Amino acid sequence: MAKPRLLEPLTLGRVVGDVVDTFTPSVTMKVTYSSSKLQVCNGHEYPPSSLSKKPRVEVGGEDMRHFFTLMMIDPDSPSPSEPYLGEHLHW
Repeated sequence: MAKPRLLEPLTLGRVVGDVVDTFTPSVTMKVTYSSSKLQVCNGHEYPPSSLSKKPRVEVGGEDMRHFFTLMMIDPDSPSPSEPYLGEHLHW
């Protein structure tokens, strides 16, 4: 019997599939908030007091000729029953 494949948090939360198309990541990305040395992880909730300043975003990869656009989407904002703020300019 085949072992079931674990779903990534963005797939499990239906962000991949409903909000963005399925994709294969090609670079790494790390997001931290300097005020608390807090590293952002998919599926975790953070208190607003820890996120008051803009984050530090590190995008990995060897080819520095590529540029990226960072989008933040919260498909449940402000609540799952009324998600009208999901695509909001955060910074």
